[in-house]
Amino acid sequence: MTRLSMKTINQLNEKDLKSKIQETRSELAKLRIDGSKGTLRKESGKLKPLRHDIARMLTRLTELRREKWLLWIILLHTNSLD
Repeated sequence: MTRLSMKTINQLNEKDLKSKIQETRSELAKLRIDGSKGTLRKESGKLKPLRHDIARMLTRLTELRREKWLLWIILLHTNSLD
């Protein structure tokens, strides 16, 4: 799996982000298992970038949820003023 740029991550919707996070986590788990077995040689440099990709995707997912929540609050507030 190649590194994900923030531009790519920002273009994903919530559903796609969740699936991409799950996919990346499973790849990370496989690499960690290989590392514990001692068979992780060439891919040893992939662990940190994968962890960073997961963190960036989780941050974006939180941003999307916060935006959705704030819109709901604003909508609720404007309806209560009417």
